[in-house]
Amino acid sequence: MNLTDLNKVALAMVTAGKGILAADESTGTIKKRFDAISVESTEQSRRDYREMLFRSGEAMAKYISGVILYDETIWQNAKDGTPLVKLIEQAGAIPGIKVDEGTQALPNCPGELVTVGLDKLAERLKKYYERGARFAKWRAVIDIGRGTAGGGTVGRDIPTMTAIHVNAHALARYAALCQAAQIVPIVEPEVLMDGDHDIERCYEVTQHVLNNTFQELRIQRVALEGMILKPNMAIAGKKSAKQASVEEVAEKTIRLLKSCVPAAVPGIAFLSGGQSDEQATAHLDAMNRIGGLPWRLTFSYGRALQAAPQKAWSGKAENVAAGQRAFIHRARMNSLATKGEWKADLEKKAA
Repeated sequence: MNLTDLNKVALAMVTAGKGILAADESTGTIKKRFDAISVESTEQSRRDYREMLFRSGEAMAKYISGVILYDETIWQNAKDGTPLVKLIEQAGAIPGIKVDEGTQALPNCPGELVTVGLDKLAERLKKYYERGARFAKWRAVIDIGRGTAGGGTVGRDIPTMTAIHVNAHALARYAALCQAAQIVPIVEPEVLMDGDHDIERCYEVTQHVLNNTFQELRIQRVALEGMILKPNMAIAGKKSAKQASVEEVAEKTIRLLKSCVPAAVPGIAFLSGGQSDEQATAHLDAMNRIGGLPWRLTFSYGRALQAAPQKAWSGKAENVAAGQRAFIHRARMNSLATKGEWKADLEKKAA
């Protein structure tokens, strides 16, 4: 492991004014996205859509530091035969790859999941590195709510310490394997915002998750200078009757990170986690306005960067330019947010 080179890549991923495009939707997930815009999900349509994004010159060159790819995409070529990874590199961005293989039910923990994909990961990482990937991503999913079994409700809250521990352990094993393969790991422990919990409950659970994750990273000798953290924000569940203000989300998230994340980590790239486009941007902007932080704060958004360009494109070749304009706008808004310079009226002017 060459930590100096890993650190250079990690710092480049969180370059000021830039963030990461999460274009790593699984085949099942992107089918749902395409169904919503009445586009058939085929290998070619998925390729055409992602090629549209990667050829969005201004967005890729000015605002995107790296792109997380799905296994199908990293091996695909553009219409003219150019590998998609080369399009990303030519734009000055870094290709990355999602390496987890989804989730499965966690034994003895009804309603909870564990991420899988560690088997043969070392061999897969070598092939991805040869293809051009210089960073990877692994997502752990932590739900807040009540465990269920046989259709009934279990008399305890989730997440359990079991779920937190096994997912933190897997994240650290993945990160160690990445660094051994000279690939920067994005460590993504996502506490979902799907429930009816308030922001205080999210804060409490996320604190447990982050503390356990960094404990496991240390145990497995992961070099913190050669990784990026991709956490959720401290935010109320979507079904909560008590939604927090932008300022409260920013303040609590910063407080949470300061209590859990070592300063050695080069940067934190937030997931949007189901927030609206503008909400995700506003929260990131408010955090960067607070300032005085040991790490760079940026975005690693999927839907919050792509919902607008998907709708504008709608699978039609004549709409490619419109889709690219929508992508450029969202990328620019989030770029401003990484510097604490975003304003809501910039959204209205674009509309």
